[in-house]
Amino acid sequence: MANSNSKKNGSTNGSAAGKKSSSETMTEEKTGMESSQLMKLFEDSLKDIYWAEKALTKAIPKMIKNATSGELIEALENHLAETEEQVTRCEDVFKSIDKKASAKKCEAMAGLIKEGEEIMEECEEGPMCDAGIIAAGQKIEHYEIASYGTLRQFAETLGLDEAVELLETTLEEEKAADEKLTEVAVTVVNIQASQEEEA
Repeated sequence: MANSNSKKNGSTNGSAAGKKSSSETMTEEKTGMESSQLMKLFEDSLKDIYWAEKALTKAIPKMIKNATSGELIEALENHLAETEEQVTRCEDVFKSIDKKASAKKCEAMAGLIKEGEEIMEECEEGPMCDAGIIAAGQKIEHYEIASYGTLRQFAETLGLDEAVELLETTLEEEKAADEKLTEVAVTVVNIQASQEEEA
């Protein structure tokens, strides 16, 4: 009997000692999330897109300078203002995870920007160049949509509610910018370019 009681007491005490409060469990889970491989991937991807947005604040003015369509110039100017806000929003995401904002060169964006510059150098000024700028711009937008969509999903999995909200705002802006470029291409620029004879 004594042995039975000691075993029983031992198991009861052991389970009481081993039991954790829900707040302790949540704290451990959060700590685990913050140091997880997904968190590292999230931070690295955020550094990438932060570099990309900053690079675009220099690339978009070149597109505006080379564009001739009034509708295209307006769309690019509007998106330049948005991009400057997106740089700040990226910094807010870093703040939300208690990290200093830092940029890591995004090779994909660097390549897309370079491709856009080559198109502008090779195209004849006018509708042809405008169509090329839109093509380059939409490739950039699609890359950003993919990047922000992934970042938002990472943030959701990691339970980073503030980051989710910030990233969702930028994602919707990128989608709207892409739709605007499509509208300008379909209703104005592509039609004009199709009517121009090759020099």
